[in-house]
Amino acid sequence: MNERSAKEWLKKAWHNLSGAKIFYSVSHYTDVTGVELHYAVEKILKSFLAYENKKIPKTHELLDIYAKIQDKINFNSDEKELLVIITEYHIEESYPAFDRQLPSKEEIKEALVFSEELFEKVCDILKIDTKEIQA
Repeated sequence: MNERSAKEWLKKAWHNLSGAKIFYSVSHYTDVTGVELHYAVEKILKSFLAYENKKIPKTHELLDIYAKIQDKINFNSDEKELLVIITEYHIEESYPAFDRQLPSKEEIKEALVFSEELFEKVCDILKIDTKEIQA
């Protein structure tokens, strides 16, 4: 097991997650907040692979990453749908597009709560102290 590598992934995830929290708290653009949330969730999920010294796939598709780790964590259908929505934040929100609607503040809040809970849950599963990651 490679706790050090998992911690590195989780630390970077925490940077994205804490940035998203700050953006949300000051009503920053929801598309930018969404991209930060995507990167946080992606890195949180990939920390399982890092922990087991498995190859980290070069994909941003959260359901594809989940397929590789579903023996470690289980998501219900609503959570899987959130993974699809959060994936779209990366794919759709990080590049310009004419007349695109920004994600709603309510949707971003739901993704933020999910991401925060996921961070805590994964740290708990891997027996990694969150205070060490957030330092």
